[in-house]
Amino acid sequence: MSVLSALKLVAAKQQRVTDPTQLRRAKLIGKLDEQIQLALAQAAGASYTPTRTKRVKDAEGNVSTVEASRRVRPWWWAVDGGKVCVAIRYGNRVMELAKGKTAVEVTPSALAETLAVLREAVAGGELDAQIEAVSATVAKRFQRGGSR
Repeated sequence: MSVLSALKLVAAKQQRVTDPTQLRRAKLIGKLDEQIQLALAQAAGASYTPTRTKRVKDAEGNVSTVEASRRVRPWWWAVDGGKVCVAIRYGNRVMELAKGKTAVEVTPSALAETLAVLREAVAGGELDAQIEAVSATVAKRFQRGGSR
């Protein structure tokens, strides 16, 4: 008796297709996580600089991997009255949260909590229609041959 005869063999193929909505949601959640880290660092008086690995070639043609810091731009800005407005960006576009509303006004102390609430809303699928709308405008621009 062979070893393989003891196993149940089937003809199966692994599916690698993921729902585009899930991919967009995950992308936005990752960016919101960065914004939360940036807000927490600013509240603590520290700086937040994430790193990425990048391959560089020296003059002799040798390729090496180095870590480089990358800049994260905050999605919030100060407004009158000591408050800040937070806008969610998908790619280089500002997402409309409600009809004609693109930002949330909060106090600086509640910035990280507000970003966490927005993250939960994205994870829960509450902003899928808005993500799809912004994603469609970006896709149309690339189809026309425009740049970012």
